[in-house]
Amino acid sequence: MTQEPDVDALVRQRIRSLRLARGWTLDSLAARCGLSPSNLSRIETGQRRIALDQLVPIARALGTTIDQLAEAPDEAGVVIRPEPVHTRGLTSWLLSRERSLNGVSVAKMRITDERPAGPDELRVHPGHEWFTVLSGVAELHLGERVVLVQAGDAAEFSTMTPHLITAHGKAVEILTVLDHDGTRAHRHDADGQ
Repeated sequence: MTQEPDVDALVRQRIRSLRLARGWTLDSLAARCGLSPSNLSRIETGQRRIALDQLVPIARALGTTIDQLAEAPDEAGVVIRPEPVHTRGLTSWLLSRERSLNGVSVAKMRITDERPAGPDELRVHPGHEWFTVLSGVAELHLGERVVLVQAGDAAEFSTMTPHLITAHGKAVEILTVLDHDGTRAHRHDADGQ
């Protein structure tokens, strides 16, 4: 049987944590939300009930919402169990949720394709991409250039440059971060193969 979280205590903890993360004193936050420092202190310590008319300005001052302050921790929402997607010479695992923050996607890719990159295989799309090599060596084809990226190294580039990542010698595993446009383009490529 799971125990229901104490939402009141959770809200108090989040208020205090957000205030401290911003480097604000009780006086600073109190001034921003129109409360007295003593009232705010009693709210944070649980000596005073939190009224809705106090919570709204506190949340606004902290740059968050009441929903985010009161959101119950959901253990199921923490662990991601990615399913592999296989295409020719590539297996990828989406490691972020569909509704990821700022439209950024994180994926792990295992590239086994060592084919030479012809000009018609290089892709161009709006956006920016970043990756780090977990194992092996990646060949990053950027237009006419080929850049070898070793295990432990990272690469970052504009995806408006014709590009392709292949394996150099043997399989390579990378962890990649794609912006919204890059995510769309990579999904389209996977769907088309």
